[in-house]
Amino acid sequence: MANDWRITVTLHDESHVDRAMRAVREYEAEDDARRRLGRRVAVSAEGNRIFLYAGTENAAREADGVLRQLMGQHGLPADFALDRWHPVEEEWESADVAMPQTDEERRAEHERLEQEETRESLASGRATWEVRVQMPSHHAAVELAKRLEAEGRPVTRRWTLLVLGANDEDDATALAEVVRREAPADAKVETEELGPLLPFTNIGPISIW
Repeated sequence: MANDWRITVTLHDESHVDRAMRAVREYEAEDDARRRLGRRVAVSAEGNRIFLYAGTENAAREADGVLRQLMGQHGLPADFALDRWHPVEEEWESADVAMPQTDEERRAEHERLEQEETRESLASGRATWEVRVQMPSHHAAVELAKRLEAEGRPVTRRWTLLVLGANDEDDATALAEVVRREAPADAKVETEELGPLLPFTNIGPISIW
């Protein structure tokens, strides 16, 4: 099941979480629950929040209604939110946020996301993406690092591993292609999102051109 829909129940009192989870589990055992929800939801808890995941909007809204009813019956004050996984943003968004429908809308949203990643990267002084190059030997790693640094591309070398920073996913993808053209055929080149973990003082924001 894709579980692209999520209901979040935020309890006003964290001590009520166990009671709330028991209420949910007890309800799941009832015939009415099997009829209304079947096996369409998955449940988890963290802190003062309970999460239900569903594969369709109908299942999610049905589960949302059930949760509101259960919390009310057991006198457990809570706030409720219905979210949908956004494949472009790669994060949960409110169900009220419209998904892009056309290629043009998807391209525009992707470009907006890339610009946001770049702004965050430059503002924080930390790379959000990196290109990792696993070289076949220490000598090959040293030689490639020298060439890349001569081109103005800051490189961190860890024996046979080279690491280069990038501002966003598009920059990382393009930089990886540049590196593949210069690296030996048996080198392994990968991109990875890092968020705020990679300081520019070590890796550096770079131009790929």
